[in-house]
Amino acid sequence: MTVIRSSVFPPGITAAFSTRNGGVSPPPLGMNLSFMVGDDPLNVRKNREIFFGSLGIPSGRIAIPGQVHGTTVRRADAPGEYPLADALISSKQGLFLCISVADCVPVLLFDPLGNAVAAVHAGWRGTASAIAAAAVRAMHAEFGTLPAGLMASIGPSASECCYSVGAEVASRFPPEFVREEGGKSFVDLKGANRSQLLDAGLRPGNVELSPYCTIGDSLLFHSYRRDGAKSGRMMGVIGRTA
Repeated sequence: MTVIRSSVFPPGITAAFSTRNGGVSPPPLGMNLSFMVGDDPLNVRKNREIFFGSLGIPSGRIAIPGQVHGTTVRRADAPGEYPLADALISSKQGLFLCISVADCVPVLLFDPLGNAVAAVHAGWRGTASAIAAAAVRAMHAEFGTLPAGLMASIGPSASECCYSVGAEVASRFPPEFVREEGGKSFVDLKGANRSQLLDAGLRPGNVELSPYCTIGDSLLFHSYRRDGAKSGRMMGVIGRTA
């Protein structure tokens, strides 16, 4: 099994991103962590046990948003699903926030002063509407988080090298995050999220940016853009253990 761990967070924070490798689901799903892609639920449960178990996370301590590609940020104080949200924030020790992705940008945040965490699902719609910055504002409102002290990990996702979009989508992003080539527009979603976090007050040295592209690396990642209905889903997770 391959798990990508964040290196920006200090000890006491569990933060990681799953890949497609190591699961029990039949090919091409492999390590699929979603119940929404036609996989056998027994396989999904086993895959989640494998992934979370490798991180020492109890399966009953997971909180996950019912993602709708919006900008709603909700506070999580207990395990379970939080409908109609694309980001969760929490200050509860031992509660692990998850988001499900297969090209969208997973953003994990930690406030070392307020001992608060966040998990953000930023697809192109969420990125265009600056959901990562909305999560920072919500952490400030709920926990008194100071953005300058925040740490962030922007995980594996569709990268500018491979993420081509139509003119309408491209027009939603500042020109510095759009590359035109061969009559196509390519959007840098990870770069846009990083810029929004910096504009929200984070320090550049506190923002980790994954080099991995989910579309380009078919051996390591699920990708809805690449594989369509045959794609599984991965997860990003963060929680405070100390």
